[in-house]
Amino acid sequence: MVLELEYWNYLIRYKIGFGETMARAAESISDLYQDQLNRLGEGHFQILCWCSMGEGASVKYNITNCFDDLKRAGITRTKQTAVSLVETLWALCFVDIREERNRKNIYITSHGAQALKHLIESKRFEAKSSSYLEDLKS
Repeated sequence: MVLELEYWNYLIRYKIGFGETMARAAESISDLYQDQLNRLGEGHFQILCWCSMGEGASVKYNITNCFDDLKRAGITRTKQTAVSLVETLWALCFVDIREERNRKNIYITSHGAQALKHLIESKRFEAKSSSYLEDLKS
């Protein structure tokens, strides 16, 4: 127990920065956010794009649609991967997942919109069309 307490004291003082100024703490959070954005992959980007397009067209976009679109885009072959990508975006507060009439619909958050803006500006990925959203237009 003593060793654990000593470890936590060490962590608080030297790793977390006990006594850090608010400006430095904000800078640290900003660095964390940039690191999170830089770790997002093409699948994350496409999901954010498709969610925002769906909301713009007042269409509900769900995990099944997401899987079909990711599969068509050649990003994944399994629904498990699609769910993992969506859950990662949810954990980062970039999307909300709501169970509505036996469907898990995906909605982009304001944080997700900021992340999408950053990814678009970085030009790391190219937006691909969603077959689900394209079919609705026809």
